[in-house]
Amino acid sequence: MRRVAIVASASGNGKTTLGRELARRLDVPFHELDALNHGPGWVEATPEELRARVEPLVAADAWVIDGTYRGKLGDLGLRRADVVVWLDLPLRIWLPRLLRRTVRRVVRREELWNGNRETLRNVLFSRDSLILYAFRQHFRRRRVYPMELAPYPVVRLRTPRQVREWLATAAPPKATL
Repeated sequence: MRRVAIVASASGNGKTTLGRELARRLDVPFHELDALNHGPGWVEATPEELRARVEPLVAADAWVIDGTYRGKLGDLGLRRADVVVWLDLPLRIWLPRLLRRTVRRVVRREELWNGNRETLRNVLFSRDSLILYAFRQHFRRRRVYPMELAPYPVVRLRTPRQVREWLATAAPPKATL
């Protein structure tokens, strides 16, 4: 396993955390597609721009990518992956994680990518609210992912314990000296 695409039912499932740790253990590059899609001022890349950024990454022999941006990239990352990891944790797990992470980012004014920061306005009160988006995606993806991901080698992880056990089996921790 040298090429892994990580998808989730909603924000807060742990895609980035798992992706970074898996890439570290496999000693392969990690690519967070949000960072490639969101430019300064939250301006999104066009499908052509994003494809131009992602194609060379997934053409490599080894990588872990966080996300797929299927609306812009189609199945580009999925079809080149050795395995697709679907994080499908219950709402009671991911929602508190998402809220804690979001509050921390807003309070600390943490930069996400390219100078962008979350604000209370854009995570709660905007038309594109992160929290509302996560809710919508969670239920929609649980309905459609079984069919959409069926052509690919998928590992569906539904509990934090399954995530830990899969990670330990798929990529044991490196020995330290």
